[in-house]
This record gives sequence, structure tokens and C-alpha cells, in this order.
Amino acid sequence: MKFIAGISSATALFCLLAWTDPEAARAFVPSTTTKTSSSSSSVASSSSFGLARRRGHQRRSTSLDAEAIKITMPALSSTMKEGRVVTWLKSEGDAIEAGEAIMVVESDKADMDVEAFEDGYLAKILTREGETAEVGSVVALVAALEGDIASIAEGGGDDAAPPAAAIVAEAGPAAGVGAPDVEFSQLDMPALSSTMKEGKVVSWLKSEGDAVGAGEAIMVVESDKADMDVEAFEDGFIAAIITGEGEAAAVGSPVALIASNEADIPALKAYAATLAGGGGGGGGGAAPAPVSALASPVVAAKAPPKATAAPAASAGGRVVASPLAKTMAADMGIDISTVVGTGPDGRITAADVQNAALSPAAPAAAKKGAAAAPKVPSWTPAAGVIAATPTARALAKKAKLDLSTIVGTGEFGRVTADDVKMATGEIKPKKKSVALGAPAPVELPEGLVPFTGMQRAVSNNMEKTLDCPVFRASREIEMDAFNELYQQVKPKGVTVSALLAKAVAKALEKHPIVNSSYRKEGTFFNKDINIAMAVAIDGGLITPVLKNANERGVLDLGEDWKGLVDKAKAGTLKPDEYNSGTFTISNMGMFGISQFDAILPSGQGGILAVAGTQEYIVPCKQAVLGMKKISKMTVTLTCDHRQIYGADAALFLKTFSEIMMSPKSLV
Repeated sequence: MKFIAGISSATALFCLLAWTDPEAARAFVPSTTTKTSSSSSSVASSSSFGLARRRGHQRRSTSLDAEAIKITMPALSSTMKEGRVVTWLKSEGDAIEAGEAIMVVESDKADMDVEAFEDGYLAKILTREGETAEVGSVVALVAALEGDIASIAEGGGDDAAPPAAAIVAEAGPAAGVGAPDVEFSQLDMPALSSTMKEGKVVSWLKSEGDAVGAGEAIMVVESDKADMDVEAFEDGFIAAIITGEGEAAAVGSPVALIASNEADIPALKAYAATLAGGGGGGGGGAAPAPVSALASPVVAAKAPPKATAAPAASAGGRVVASPLAKTMAADMGIDISTVVGTGPDGRITAADVQNAALSPAAPAAAKKGAAAAPKVPSWTPAAGVIAATPTARALAKKAKLDLSTIVGTGEFGRVTADDVKMATGEIKPKKKSVALGAPAPVELPEGLVPFTGMQRAVSNNMEKTLDCPVFRASREIEMDAFNELYQQVKPKGVTVSALLAKAVAKALEKHPIVNSSYRKEGTFFNKDINIAMAVAIDGGLITPVLKNANERGVLDLGEDWKGLVDKAKAGTLKPDEYNSGTFTISNMGMFGISQFDAILPSGQGGILAVAGTQEYIVPCKQAVLGMKKISKMTVTLTCDHRQIYGADAALFLKTFSEIMMSPKSLV
């Protein structure tokens, strides 16, 4: 029994029994625990080991000592003490990836997405939607393995980290020289992941003395996960850089000071030297500042009480509003500084902007906003730095996209997750919001709409024409005489369609080859001239047929055509009334079309496309000024080239033109 190094014989025997027979192990405990205190200690630990091994054997998917990854309420601004969970973007049990947004938090500045810094599974949500948690307190637990979800959820976060307020109570007063009696904020090294202990400043995007705006990226920090931009949460001026480029600083330690007033920069530079241990630009060796100093900017004088009915604005004139409220105000043309906020501490919400838009003072506010809109701050990233959110970087890496090729739509041109998704085609580009007073957007149809029976029939007929070799010929025809005739017979109920059908039928009498159809054995000549005319109806297209049009008068054709159109619209045409045509006319002149080609129907030899009438000025010797105005129409004949040739089409169009220019024979 001495073969196990460092373990007594009794302990080894107990381990073996605990693994193979727990009952025998429990019987063995009394005889081994009476020796010495050291033996008792060994047996107890061995018993725990044996039971742990047995449990691990029963649940292979669970690690022996599952450790939860804690998600804490982040400090989204330098003045934030607590945050409210607006919504969870993931549910318990869902898989999450590093860089993926998992919840939306409302701070005293804005609503922001909070991203995961570890891959895993959301085991338990401790702070529900609508609930508030202090900065630093645990809001959720993440399991590294799916099998650990149940065990971590049962633990319930009893070992949750104390909130920031508790840390403040334990922290002593700041050492060294006291802060100057000026208004400033302290920029600390942020925790960019749950495992980050320190961060290295890759690049400062601003220099000492430069003005910065809230939300503007001011430095790039390298953590143990990725390089990320760090933004300013206050307007002001970079007074002193404590941690220079290439230097590291512990999480929570000051890296820069931001002055509210430009005149306070010298005093803050002297104070920064004491924080950095001498030298305003160096260091990362300074001890981290107390959390109480990190939580809010140092203010020399007490702020006056806020007026409840006045528009909300922070120091320096910056308006405190939610991102949605700012977007809506910009789209509606409303000066947001004139809106009264009803949110926490006078924060402007989207509902406040909507109420302001409906108020009588809205047009004046919009006019003021348009006239005195503040200049949008601009920022250009340092060389080699691509402005993008962490989620956008993760998505681009997964999709193998070059971020530099994606146009950013975020603040300061930053590439957002939606920009990457639009680049991959995962989502469609967002439509811009409608400004106040603009016409409402038109709801366009989207998605697949199945064909009706008629539409399917038209589609099948069009596909059949693909096997037919065709050619086209066009001709311009003077229409003055035809228009004059039409005005004479129009009161009698004769339509343009009836006159066109009669003219085409008379031309086909002289050129029967154009009225023929193709057969494998040869050319099939039709003894009847039946003119089919395309009619657009609701949900499709149909071609009622005027039979024996060459033998009938225009009055008879006009009356017959009126009845056929009524039947077509009512859907009561008989098959013989729409599938017996030998030649087809497609007239789009009433739509103002100047010229078009028609598709040859299956089983026919020709189709004539009739365009609209156009007015032209042409020379005329008989006219007073040597010019006159005439009307012309372009017609295009499509023919089956297997039995009809180009000369046949040209001769038919010549005859048709002569009939149209001398139309008295039609009546």
C-alpha cells in the first residue's frame, strides 16, 4: 500500500473503496479517523475526492469544478453609479460568443449594448429586464461548457463580486496631493474583458490640449482579447496624458485627465504629475485611483438644483438624451436642446421628442435647430486604425471581410455590426426615418406571390416562344387621315381597336403568308383572318378575337369588340373567343409608348406592335412658312422567320401604311 507517493496506506485504501464501493468506504471511516488529527484530515479530503470522482463519472458533460464567468454591470460613463437592464438579447441557455451583444443597458448618458468577452453559455440571469444594478455588481453568470449550465445556475451567484459602492467603502482616501479645485473628469483604464488585469495604450487619438466630445474615440487600448477604441464620456479638453503610448496601466488606474475648461489645463497637469509619480506623460506605475474617484468627475462647486420644467442639459451645454431620442430629433428637424426631458435626472427620451413634435412650438424649435445646429465633431482615426465596434470586428473576422472595405454608418464613421451584416447580405439596408411633415413612406410588396391560373398560362406561353426564331421590322406611318376618320365614326361607337383590326385584316388579304403558321411539314395557310387583340386585365393578359375581320364592317367590329372586352374583364370569355386568333395586335399607344417590340404568340406567324401617335414638324412647299405639323405612329412587326421572310414583312407594312394613310376603304 506504500506505492502511492505522499499518501498513507489508510488514505490509499479509503480512496480505492470510495471509488468502487461507497458503502464500504463509509464503514471504513470510523476506524481510520481515530488515529491522529492528520489522519482525520487526510480521510476527509479523500472522502470528498472519492465523491467528486463518482459525481463526475455520472455526469460526464459537466466539469469537476465548474467555475462561472461573471458578467458585471459596466460603467458606461464616468458619472454612472448604477445601470438598468433595458433588455436581454440572449436567454438562459443560449450560446454566446466573444464580441456578441448580450444585453442593452440604460445609463445616465445613453442606452448601450453590452458585449460578451468570453465564449460560453448564458447560465443564469441575476438582474432581469427593467431591474437596476450598481456598477460592478454581477448581473449574469456564464458557463464555459454547456454541461455546466445547471450546476452554475444552482449556485445562483452567491460568490458574486461586491458592487462598486462596497469597494468604495473599503478603499481609503487617496494618497498624495489633493485634487485641484477645478472641474474635471478622470479617464481610467477600462476593463475590456472579464479576465483583463491591465491594458496597454496602443495609440492616443488625441493630444494634450485637444478638445474632445462625448462619444469621441480618444485612444486605442490593447487588452488580453483585442484592440479596442476607448471613448470619452464628457465634453472637455485633454489636460494631461498619464499613460503614454506603448505603456501599460492596471485596470482602474488613471490614464488621463479631462478638463471642463481649457484654462484649468496647467493646474491639472501638475496634479497628473503626482498621480504618475512624476512626469505628466509617463508612467503606468502609479497606483490605481480609488473607485470613488473613478465613479464620477471631480466638481469643485455644488451644482445648482435642476429645474423640472426646463430642457435638460449637462455642464458645458451637452444635452442628456437617449440615442433614439437624438436620432428622432435629428430626423424631425427639432432642436433637442429645447425639449424638456422627463427621464431620470431630466434625461430626454423618445417620448419627449414625440410630444415636442406634436406641440405648437415644434415648428419654431425645428427652425431654431436648423439655424443654430451645432457643428458635428469630426474625428479621423490614427494611421492603421479602423474605427469599428467590437461586435463588428468579430463579425467581419468570422465572415473573412476586410473592415477597411466597409463604409461605416456609426458615429464618426465607425463600422457597426449592422454595417458588416449589410455587407454580407444578412440584413437589408435600413430606410431613413421620415422627417416631420414629409409624405408617409409607400409600403412596397415583398416576398413571393404565387401565380394565378391566368398568369401561369401566360408564363407558359411566353416560354414556348423561346424556341421560335423571329425577326422584327418597323415603319413610321402618317396618321392625320386616320385620326380624321376616327373622329367621324367615334360618335357611332367605333373604337380605334376596331379600325386597326379592319386595316390589318385588309393588309393580310393581300399578304396571306403573314397570316400563316409554321408546321414541321411546311407552311399552314389559314383561310380565315381572325384578329386577336391583347387586353390587360386585373391579374393577367388575354387576347379576345375578332373573327373574320376582313369580311365585316367597322360598326359590327366595334360592337363585337365592346362585348368581348366586357367578357374579358368579367372572366366569362369562351375558349374559342380568345384562342382562335391567326394574327395578333398589341396596342400600347394609349400609354404614350413611342415604340416597342411584341413577343410572337405560339402557333401564329406574326404580331403587330402599335405605338402612340407623335407630332412632327416637316417641310411643306404648300405651307406659308414652308413647314407643317403632322402626326406619325411607329408600328413593329414580329414574324416567325421559318416561313415568313424579310421581304414579306416589308411588303405587308407598306400595304398597311397605305391603308392607314387612305382609310376611306375601311368604312
